[in-house]
Amino acid sequence: MDWKTFQALLSGVNKYSTAFGRIWLSVVFVFRVMVYVVAAERVWGDEQKDFDCNTKQPGCANVCYDHYFPISHIRLWALQLIFVTCPSLMVVMHVAYRDERERKYHAKHGNKAKLYENTGKKHGGLWWTYLLSLFVKTGIEISFLYILHKIYDSFYLPRLVKCEVSPCPNQVDCYIGHPTEKKVFTYFMVGASALCIVLNVCEIIYLVSKGIARKAQKMKRRERTLALHERYNKENSCSDCSTLPMSRLEKQSLNPQVPGHLQATLPAHMHASAPNLS
Repeated sequence: MDWKTFQALLSGVNKYSTAFGRIWLSVVFVFRVMVYVVAAERVWGDEQKDFDCNTKQPGCANVCYDHYFPISHIRLWALQLIFVTCPSLMVVMHVAYRDERERKYHAKHGNKAKLYENTGKKHGGLWWTYLLSLFVKTGIEISFLYILHKIYDSFYLPRLVKCEVSPCPNQVDCYIGHPTEKKVFTYFMVGASALCIVLNVCEIIYLVSKGIARKAQKMKRRERTLALHERYNKENSCSDCSTLPMSRLEKQSLNPQVPGHLQATLPAHMHASAPNLS
């Protein structure tokens, strides 16, 4: 498998990842892919040939090896690395989709028009895509660890296994080649996978908390804007009330002592109801 092409394909993910995402990608390529390519493949080079059984019965060694190693560790890890890195391509494809929409929008409305402030910024749909990719990666890591533990009953590799599968004539002792090296690399790869799970969980918590903080800031900004708007409307309504023109009768009602030269202008019923001030 050409891991260099695979690494070049995922190199663009760093531009859109958080700090936890960059650490996760470094762990995957340095502690998993590099160890897999440089050392693990050689340790598991021809494991079936190194699987020795104390019998000459034809087919017994092959059947016992298939019974204890139904899936090779090295092939299972290769499949795990492919599956666990593929969800990151969802983010790259979403950004490419945004770039294409932005290009069409520029062609239609001019270069100054903008559909997105930044096509790689994790807002809106891209935030959900990034969060979904983290959940998928975490689920894949946990699933492969469960499969590895389920197939081999544990992550421990014994030096000697006893086989009673047909066509073996009786209980046969079989010896695994390089058991210590294989055990060390198994624990190392399981530990690296567990570290990636922790990084994914930390990134999920960070991304969700950052999204909640952004929503809270938007709500506070909206409440502040509404409060300022209501205050502005209230001040404008009071200033309008103070500048409204008053009629002659409204002004006279504010002063109970009506001048004599204005008494003639008042209606008769108002003269009758006026109080005797003397």
